Amino acid sequence: MNVALAKAEPERALSDAFTVARDRLPGNGQVGEFRRQAFESYERMGLPHRRIEDWKYTDLRVLMREVLPLAPEPDAAALKNGGAALKLHAISGVRRLVLVDGVLAPRLSDLPDLEQGLRVRTLREVLEGADAALQAELFAPDTSNPMVALNGAMMTDGVIIEVADGATLSQPLHVVHIASGARPAAMFTRSLLKLGSNAGATLVESYIAGEGAKAYQVHDSLIISIGDGARLDHVRLVEDSRESFNISSALVTLGAKAHFNTFGLTSGPNVSRYQAVIAFAGEGSQVHANGVSLLNGRQHADSTLLLDHAVPNCQSREIFRSVVDDRGHSVFQGRIIVRPDAQKTDAKMMTRALLLSDEAEADNKPELEIFADDVTCGHGATTGALDESLLFYLRARGLSEKEAQALLIQAFVGEAIESIASDALRELVISAGRRWLDARG
Repeated sequence: MNVALAKAEPERALSDAFTVARDRLPGNGQVGEFRRQAFESYERMGLPHRRIEDWKYTDLRVLMREVLPLAPEPDAAALKNGGAALKLHAISGVRRLVLVDGVLAPRLSDLPDLEQGLRVRTLREVLEGADAALQAELFAPDTSNPMVALNGAMMTDGVIIEVADGATLSQPLHVVHIASGARPAAMFTRSLLKLGSNAGATLVESYIAGEGAKAYQVHDSLIISIGDGARLDHVRLVEDSRESFNISSALVTLGAKAHFNTFGLTSGPNVSRYQAVIAFAGEGSQVHANGVSLLNGRQHADSTLLLDHAVPNCQSREIFRSVVDDRGHSVFQGRIIVRPDAQKTDAKMMTRALLLSDEAEADNKPELEIFADDVTCGHGATTGALDESLLFYLRARGLSEKEAQALLIQAFVGEAIESIASDALRELVISAGRRWLDARG
């Protein structure tokens, strides 16, 4: 017997929000139809809840208590506030691409004098242009995940980055998402990165809040295509305000002999979920996916990854660490699928959680689905507390309890952070971790 679930209040509010906003959303040609199809796809699935296995621990019908209106275009005050926030999180030696309240801000971005082989456009430019093939590519992933479909229906802006065959960028690209704090609002952004054959690039993503920005919602998605023999290093820093809500998705496809090295740090939002689907489409490719969540208060952070090994001779490694204090809740769901033709696959996954209080919670769910017989695969998950004997050892040598705990926490997350190839970016992540440690009571 089929049971129809009644719409929750947030679902009704999202339907109303799309109806109100659809006439102001950018797009020409088939874009309007693509948006309608994406929203219908979302409505068929509804807002994810605990009866859906992939969302068992992150029930948005409970966690998403209100639906905020779509953010308006940033005015002069919002851009000023965004610029001030940008200075506090500035990274030297990068090319900045800044989105304020979900809209690219040219005055805050480094758009002139692009190096050879690099092309950057805004999502809005593409949606309002005549490139029907690229428009269709932007909407292609919207059929199976409700939040990706909702993002496709509502997206307002983002960046389209293309790196030519054989080009290796000398500067990292830094995409900065800033909530200006002008008013509580929702931002829907989508970006696309196409890395040509034998190309190389580093992409950094930051999610930050301007002064006064508190309760806002981020809905972001990133589509990545990595060509044959190309390498992408990817670092995510999610440091939104403590009252914010962040749902981010990544859809990654690798060609032959490609290399994708990704790391994410989550320490800011009240509720966050990062969901990534990484598909191996060419032989001989490698993926290193690593992450750290630093949580306290009542923060909820979910990392859900699917690695789809569809071709032979590919390798993947996943290392995730969670440190949870107070009544925080960390979730890690990692699934590795090895298709029948993916012989000689080498895939390993390990997740560990460190609980600093009796009320902290960690749910780890690693999964393997193997349909080939000549593979090397493994997974593991552990949850524990700080070692009291090590704490005693450090306290006996003159460290305070907080200093001793901080030292052990840094050692615990260090293996995941060491995966970052760039020394400068690794130090950036370490500094963000220290800020979280310093803020602990």
